Formats: sequence, structure tokens, C-alpha cells
Amino acid sequence: MTTAALARKRRRPRWGAYAVWFVLFCMAIVFLMPVYVMIANGLKDAQSVSLQRMWLPPAQLSGANGFVGAWERLSPNLMNSLSMVIPATVLSSLIGAINGYLFAKWRFRGSDIIFTLMLFGFFIPYQSILLPLVRTLQVIGLYGTIPGLVLVHVIYGIPITTLIFRNYFANVPTELLDAARVDGAGVITTFIRVMLPLSIPAFVVVGIFQFTNIWNDFLFGVTVVPNPARQPVTIALNNLSGTFSVEWNVVMAGAVVAALPTAIIYILLGRFFIRGILAGSVKG
Repeated sequence: MTTAALARKRRRPRWGAYAVWFVLFCMAIVFLMPVYVMIANGLKDAQSVSLQRMWLPPAQLSGANGFVGAWERLSPNLMNSLSMVIPATVLSSLIGAINGYLFAKWRFRGSDIIFTLMLFGFFIPYQSILLPLVRTLQVIGLYGTIPGLVLVHVIYGIPITTLIFRNYFANVPTELLDAARVDGAGVITTFIRVMLPLSIPAFVVVGIFQFTNIWNDFLFGVTVVPNPARQPVTIALNNLSGTFSVEWNVVMAGAVVAALPTAIIYILLGRFFIRGILAGSVKG
């Protein structure tokens, strides 16, 4: 093929690529439409929100819009959620990293059985353990407290975090551990100096997964912490709907406010999340 023919071929429009981009653009609009409705109606006052005018942008911005009311009502519960999610995510990730390291690289008798039994915890329905869970927290004095909620999420997060880290560490070359052993490093030293620096992508994946799941939890929050002043933001958001009337501008603005932390996490760490999922997936 001549140079001129190659140039003409390159200049031909790639209709297939344009069609893919068009479909993706339409799908993005469909997925963003609820976000637009929530933001647009959250910026309105209560009298301007109706089913007929929900697609219209706010005519004017005022201090009576839904975001002001939502922030005033949800800000204490947002702090409750942050004080719960951050330690629960960090602790469950660290415990999962230690377990995954031991199950992947320091095999011992019965390790496969223990690992299988641990994974069963991921499939236990939350509703089936609520009564013994509440009773246990009452016995140890953590019922109705944020630390008790942290403990629940840490324990329930161990199976999935262990699974992710075990699969990640299984693809780390064993020669690295052998070299550390030759240098006199033990189990703990090898984990801290060799495995932890290599596991940053896995920590990103586990951190995003745990942060999102714990932040969006409703059942444990409403069961373990009955006091509204100490409850996470998801329960407070549900309580924005009154018994006889609903301020839809506040409810929609509250939904946006409650979803912002997870959205920010995905925006900032989304590319690292994809890299972490793919890291170590191919040996060699």
C-alpha cells in the first residue's frame, strides 16, 4: 500500500468509534439526570419544589435553599460518620493485610480450612445476627456508641479485606520473602519492610471498598446506635422526611451532601482503584 493510500485511510472517519462515544455520552446523561434533579431542587426554597417544576433550574438563590437546611441538620451526623468510617476502614484494612499475608505466604496446617471458614462470614446476613450482636455490645459496654459501631464494621470487613489482600499477596514473588529470611528478617519484619510497601494498590482498593460500604450502611447504624444525636448521616438523612410533611428541597440537598464524601473519594482515587484491581492479576 502506497503512502498516499495510507494517508487517505487514516483520514477516513471512524464511525464505529463515534458511535461508541455517542452511546457513552447518552448513558452519562441518563445517569447524571437524577444528580441534576437533586442539585437543582436542593437549591430552591420549599415553595418552589414541585413535580411539575422539578426539571427547571432555580429562579434565584437564597439563604432558604435546601442545602442550608440540610447542612444545619446533617453536619453533626456527618462528623459521626467520619469518626466511624475512618478508623473502621483503617483497622479493617490493616487486619485484612496481616491475614492475607499469613494465608498467602506463611502457610500452616489448617490454613485453608481457617481461610474458608473466615470467608463464610462475608455471606452471613446482617439480620440474622442482630440480636446476639446487640447483646454482645451491651455486655462489653459498647452498645449505643461510635466505638461499638466501629468494632462491628471492622469485624464484618475482615472476610472481604482478607480475601483481597490474600489474592494480591499470592502474586508477589516468593523470592522476595526468601531473600528477607536469608537476611534474618522474621514474619513481622518481612511484613513491615517488604510486603507493606508493595501493597499500596491493594490498600487503595480495600480502602475505597470499605469506606463506601461503611459510609452507606443503614442497618447497623440504626440498630447499634439508637440515639439520634450519635447516629451516622445515613440514618439522619432518612429522618429528614417528616411524618406529615416533607421538605423535598432539604431531602434532595441532604442526599447530595451525604453522597459527597464517597464521590470525592472516587474522584480523587478512582484511577488508583482501577490500577489496584489490575495490579498483581497477571503473574510473571
